[in-house]
Amino acid sequence: MAGGGPAADNGVLKRAHLYEYNITGYFIFACVVGAIGGSLFGVDLGVSGGVTSMDDFLKEFFPAVYRRKQAHLHETDYCKYDNQILTLFTSSLYFAALVSTFGASVITRKKGRRISIICGSISFFLGAVINAAAVNILMLIIGRVLLGVGIGFSNQAVPLYLSEMAPAKIRGAVNQLFQLTTCLGILIANLINYGTEKIHPWGWRISLGSAAVPAVLMFIGGVFMPESPNSLVEQGREKEAREVLERVRGTKNIEAEFLDMKEASEEARSVKNPFRNLLKRKNRPQLVIGAIGIPMFQQLTGNNSILFYAPVFFQTMGFGSGSSILSSLITNAGLVVGALMSMAVVDKLGRRFLFIEAGIEMFCYMVMVGVTLGYKFGDGVALTKGYSVMLVIVICLFVTAFGRSWGPLGWLVPSELFPLETRSAGQSVVVCVNMIFTALIAQCFLVALCHLRYGIFLLFAGLILVMTVFIVLLLPETKRVPIEEVYLLFENHWFWKRIVGTRQPPEKEMGEKDATEIREKEANLQA
Repeated sequence: MAGGGPAADNGVLKRAHLYEYNITGYFIFACVVGAIGGSLFGVDLGVSGGVTSMDDFLKEFFPAVYRRKQAHLHETDYCKYDNQILTLFTSSLYFAALVSTFGASVITRKKGRRISIICGSISFFLGAVINAAAVNILMLIIGRVLLGVGIGFSNQAVPLYLSEMAPAKIRGAVNQLFQLTTCLGILIANLINYGTEKIHPWGWRISLGSAAVPAVLMFIGGVFMPESPNSLVEQGREKEAREVLERVRGTKNIEAEFLDMKEASEEARSVKNPFRNLLKRKNRPQLVIGAIGIPMFQQLTGNNSILFYAPVFFQTMGFGSGSSILSSLITNAGLVVGALMSMAVVDKLGRRFLFIEAGIEMFCYMVMVGVTLGYKFGDGVALTKGYSVMLVIVICLFVTAFGRSWGPLGWLVPSELFPLETRSAGQSVVVCVNMIFTALIAQCFLVALCHLRYGIFLLFAGLILVMTVFIVLLLPETKRVPIEEVYLLFENHWFWKRIVGTRQPPEKEMGEKDATEIREKEANLQA
């Protein structure tokens, strides 16, 4: 599929109209291997949620929770799983990830995206093996920490890698491979849990050990995958960068895109402290929207609360152990459907449309869940079959809406916003903020469910309303804009232009003379 660069939506892009690309096997291989990094996150989300509801696992490590579950004490059913050590089993991974991402930032910037991806796969593999062999809670926590380090590295590097490898015209769909593999990882983990839950008494070990499989695949693929051209230029390896760019674009006519990379790299090298540079006025939109706002709000939708504890949540609602995992499986199938929908339309409808449309839907679904539980559940009263089925359907629709909006776009949009000089540092802050709120949600959801009861879903509904307004007011549309020229959008945004002002790029908008010179260079290279 041959194609040129996009027409600039705002009319001020420099060389975008001269970009050329073809979809090559080399490009597809690089993106598929990179996207496997998402499956690490997904497999862990699915496995940990299912394992914490398995009786054999609870008897082995959390007997008090098991006894409470079996005895049905005189407390509301909302509190059945309120145990902070149990939730620490889930959240410890995310605390480790938020710390490790800063070390990953240094490696990603100086050594490249590929090395970070390989490091993440090794750490994740070790964590999976230790968890599968665990005989006490300490081994469980150590394994979870190593899994967290792996996720910190992969989540730091993979979205950057995919955005840098992709042509601007299809960058949205390519970057969302990360979310698609995350969703597939969750779905596969739920299928594994559904089978291993019937294997007594060690089925949970198979579930925890299965996380090693995507780690091995990512390591093997990482050995053979190319480094991104942007990273090679950043490291001063321009000859290699040109060769890789020609191979992934499938054309020798890469001079315009390569010059944009070089200019961005020269500016990046002048930055001694990229984290401090994030605080400058010219980078304020990226800091507020990409580094803090979007990753924070992605977790405050409440979706990951459901994903972490879906089997536990459905058991709390009165489903049996096996049927709760099955309900979770159905719900997570909606997540995969949402990711596929988003990949199909994100570069056509745009990021803002998906954020806003799905935000309205998610608000309505959360209100429905909260109101239904408020009227029909609690104080030992189980939901009727009709209401239980309705809740599964509504939660499935909610997860599908998340899967085509805040799920994939929460990683895509931040990876598009940062200029090269702050890209690795910015992505570290993205992962850190995301993991902080992921860990807090994981640690606090069950206790909040116990004390706020149905009100927690109404709280999430209010937060979804706030984040939708945030997108409407502050996020410009980034579809089809070359990644090195996204900063121009903020200079023309109704609000952000007052903050960042107008900065002249190293070269002003190109005229016909500049374009002719580039074509002559490309002709000489081909000769």
